[in-house]
Amino acid sequence: MLYWVLKWFLFVPVIKVAFRPWIEGKENVPSSGPAILVANHISAGDTYLIPALIPRRLTFPAKAEAFAGTGLRGRVLKWFLEGVGMLPLDRSGGRASATSMTGVLGVLERGDLLGIFPEGTRSPDGRLHKGKTGVARLVLQARVPVLPIGVVDTQFVRLPLLGIPVMRRPGVRIGEPLDFDRYAGAGNDRDVLRYVTDEIMAAVQELSGQTYVDAYASSVKSAAAEGRVFETTVLERPGAGRPVPPVPAPLPPVDEQVHP
Repeated sequence: MLYWVLKWFLFVPVIKVAFRPWIEGKENVPSSGPAILVANHISAGDTYLIPALIPRRLTFPAKAEAFAGTGLRGRVLKWFLEGVGMLPLDRSGGRASATSMTGVLGVLERGDLLGIFPEGTRSPDGRLHKGKTGVARLVLQARVPVLPIGVVDTQFVRLPLLGIPVMRRPGVRIGEPLDFDRYAGAGNDRDVLRYVTDEIMAAVQELSGQTYVDAYASSVKSAAAEGRVFETTVLERPGAGRPVPPVPAPLPPVDEQVHP
């Protein structure tokens, strides 16, 4: 209930009036059933813009540390994140990460939409960076449609007089569903995971129009924080030059419901 109250009475009116966003390809979002929405990540506004422009509920995983704050501020932040559809994701590894992944898969098991930013962090320079293969693991395990999304012009700029940060006509482009069910039997094959990730990122790049950098955004950010220059390679598209991995033996078909 809180999600819909915040969405329809706060985020949607404010975003539409203040930023005048546009959307293309909304018809590609299924009216029911699970799907994974995969997008580039330019600014913090992406997390609010995409759900505001999609009629269905959309859940994004967020780092678990954001939900673990103490005091009044921590409790308010946790309430807000849960209210806008964020789901805590533990990235420390081991049992904690496995439990978090069960929760993420539970979103799809309920037949809902799950949003993912494969770059893992906001782009430090506006370019599209290498996607982390966790998105491929999730896609191959869930065996649900994947919708690529390209967000454009979501960078915040400050108004000259009041200094309020705003987005200037941001947009969302939603592509047609991608299907990687043929690779569901690949398990943890690194070549398959990288291929699936790159193909998803290539579809995102086509929609966003960004230049692709074959480096993780987190590595570029870390180097900048340390005063180092991180050497990057610009490619025409993600996965350029890498061979297509062979398709493994098919798994038996699954029901519409996702079972972790």
